[in-house]
Amino acid sequence: MSPAVLTGSLRKEFKLGWGRGRVLAVEGLDLEVKRGEVFGLLGPNGSGKSTAMKMILGLLRPTAGQAEVCGFRAGTLAARKQIGFLPENPYFPAFLSGAELVSYYGKLCGMGGKRLEARVQELLALVRLGGEAGQRPLRTYSKGMLQRAGLAGALVSDPEIVMLDEPTAGVDPAGSREIRDLIRELKQRGKTVIFSSHLLEQVEDVADRVIILHRGQKLREGRLEDLLTQTTEWQVRARGLREDRRKELHAWLVQQGAEIMQEGFPRERLEDFFLRSLPEKERR
Repeated sequence: MSPAVLTGSLRKEFKLGWGRGRVLAVEGLDLEVKRGEVFGLLGPNGSGKSTAMKMILGLLRPTAGQAEVCGFRAGTLAARKQIGFLPENPYFPAFLSGAELVSYYGKLCGMGGKRLEARVQELLALVRLGGEAGQRPLRTYSKGMLQRAGLAGALVSDPEIVMLDEPTAGVDPAGSREIRDLIRELKQRGKTVIFSSHLLEQVEDVADRVIILHRGQKLREGRLEDLLTQTTEWQVRARGLREDRRKELHAWLVQQGAEIMQEGFPRERLEDFFLRSLPEKERR
C-alpha cells in the first residue's frame, strides 16, 4: 500500500516582483507519512510549514520535485478526494449554523438526501457540537467552536487524510484540549492526520512522528519517542516514600556513582492545572 503522503526533492520559490529576485520557501523536502499516523510539521513562522502543506494539497505548484497523496499525483482530482483540509484562519458565512455549514460542504462533495443529513449529525456529535450548539449561527461561536465546525466540514466526505494548519492557534486552553482529543479520536478511527504547529507541548501530546523545518529545510525527522528519549539518564517516580527513606536512597545513589540531576516533588503541567481549576462542565 502506498504511503499517505510522499514527497521527493520538493522545492518552492516565490518571485518578489519589481526585480527583487526570489525567496526560497521550501528546499529539497523529502517526506513520507504513513497511513494511520499523526504527523506534525514543526517550525517557527516562515519555516515553510504552510507552503509544504499547500503543495501537498495541490494549492501551490512546486518549482521542482514531486508530491503524491495515496499514490496519486498531488493536485489531481483523485489526490484531492483523499484529503480534508482545515486552514489556519478559515472564513465561514456568519449567518449559517454549524449544521448548515457542514451540510454545505457535503453538497460541494456531491452528497445529499438522508445520507448527508445522517453524516452531518454524526460529525456534529463527533466534534461536540450536537444538539442546540449545531443549530446556532456561527457568529455566536467561539474560536474553538469555529475550528471544530470547520473540522466537521473537512471530514464530511470521509477522507483518508485530514490536514490541519495551526488548528489550535488563538484557541483557549479548554478548546485546545478538545481539538487534541479530536485528533486522537481520528487516529483511533484509522485516519491519517497531518498538522502544523509551533506550539511544541501540544504537538508532543498527539503526534507519532514529527519533522522540524527551518527556512524551508528539514532539520530533523522521526518518532517522538526516538527523538526525545534521553538514554543516558533514568527516571523513577515514587509515592509514599518517607523523608528518611528518601535521604537513604539519595545517599545510596551517590555511593553508586550516580550524579543527581534533579530531585524534588513533581510539578503538574500548567495547562492541566488550569483545566482542573475550571468548573467541571467547562472543562470540555
